[in-house]
Formats: sequence, structure tokens, C-alpha cells
Amino acid sequence: MFSIFWGFGNRTYWPLLCIIPLLNFIWMFVCGIKGNEWAWRNGNYSDVKTFKLVQDTWNRAGLAAFIISLIFIILYFLFFSVFAIFYFTSPDYGQVQVG
Repeated sequence: MFSIFWGFGNRTYWPLLCIIPLLNFIWMFVCGIKGNEWAWRNGNYSDVKTFKLVQDTWNRAGLAAFIISLIFIILYFLFFSVFAIFYFTSPDYGQVQVG
């Protein structure tokens, strides 16, 4: 989800390949496996501790975005499920309005 933004933030531009359809599904996993290595090589971090702190911040942001996305998806399906239940069980469903 954040791979493109993460790439810009860490001066690693390989994650831009996530924009390409069909390749993006595979490339997400490649970024997950090789991403920290690319970021360490391309970044100008003073020490390992600073690097890990920056990456932990990105991890927390990704987890928060994932949880918020799940909440929105659940609310979306709940809303339309309730709407469908009320719409299709109404006494006027299927009757033609003449007038």
C-alpha cells in the first residue's frame, strides 16, 4: 500500500514498478523482501539504530493504514447489507407504480 511512497522517502525507486498492472502483485513481495536492503544502501543514515527507527515508523504507518482500510471495508459491507435487507424486504418491493 505504501510501497511507492516508502520508495520515495528512502530514495529507492524500484517500488515504482508497483504501478505496472499484473507485475505489481509480485513486486509487492519483492519490495517486502529486499526493501530494507535497498533503503540502507540508498539512504544516508548515520547508524543502524536511526535506520531501524525510521523503518519502524513506516511499519507503524502501514499497520495503521491497513487497520483503517479494514474498518472502512467492514463498514461499507455492513451499510450495503443493511440497505439491501431493508430494500428487498419492504412490502412495496416488486410492485409497479401506476400513475
